[in-house]
Amino acid sequence: MIEKTDQKSTPRLRLSLRQLEVFAAIAHSGSTREAAGRVARSQSAASAALAELETALGEPLFDRVGRRLVLNENGRALLPGAVALLDHASELQALFTEEHAAPLRVAASLTIGEYLLPGLMAQWKLAHPNSAVHLAIGNTSKVIAAVAGLEADVGFIEGPQTHVDLRVLRWVSDELVVVAAPAHPLAAAQAAKSAKAARVSARQLAEASWILREHGSGTRLASDRWLIEHLGSLNIGFELGSTEAIKRLAAAGAGLACLSRHTVAEELASGELVALRTRLPVARRRLAMVVRRDKHLGRATEDFIGHCVAMAPAGR
Repeated sequence: MIEKTDQKSTPRLRLSLRQLEVFAAIAHSGSTREAAGRVARSQSAASAALAELETALGEPLFDRVGRRLVLNENGRALLPGAVALLDHASELQALFTEEHAAPLRVAASLTIGEYLLPGLMAQWKLAHPNSAVHLAIGNTSKVIAAVAGLEADVGFIEGPQTHVDLRVLRWVSDELVVVAAPAHPLAAAQAAKSAKAARVSARQLAEASWILREHGSGTRLASDRWLIEHLGSLNIGFELGSTEAIKRLAAAGAGLACLSRHTVAEELASGELVALRTRLPVARRRLAMVVRRDKHLGRATEDFIGHCVAMAPAGR
């Protein structure tokens, strides 16, 4: 005898991947027109897919603010699960194609993105030739916003900033150093004295002109905490959003700079810049990775995180 199955045990699915794909695109862009371009559909098709999804759920997912669509409480609750489901679908689809999974989306601060990750990504690509990596570089605040907003799978940050929706994974250690051109008065005086007597005083540092990163960067937050705590105030001559520009200005004698030792290693080795020996305590900080607490990590993301931990630069 063939037993009858209980038809009520498996409810009919009311959602489709197409609807969720459109929903996630609208959540990212804020309009059906822009979302349609992201998912290669017409605007009318994108609008219809959203309407179908909201009808199936019985709740609106967006508030209409002028011409923009802004996620409401329902939409914010749905988004992490929708993105995770779409990631799973991409991985399943990749099993039957020559490609790996969907591109791995990485966001990184300038220090990490420009000086630490390139080598790690090159090694990753050699071991995973079909795995594409998209790297977005910005200051730490922007990296946190990208991961929290589901625009990046994993982020690399420098400062202690975090977000309620993020999980922080300790990564590598870093040291902040004060650098100057060899001809800078403080560097020249240091070179002319014995090592014991060549330490720059807090008063000399406070009176010097500084070239610092912009507010919002992890390096600026760390340097402010370190320097202002011991110097009281700083004479800031330049605030720049580019580490390379800061190094060039410092090498030209425009002032002192406070940067990650990772970023000035080549200039210190060549003699283009000099690390000042100061009477301040050593400033160390922990670089970290961040991921969404409620988002499933795809296979590529987990593998990339493991790779970065295993192949981390010296100084962990």
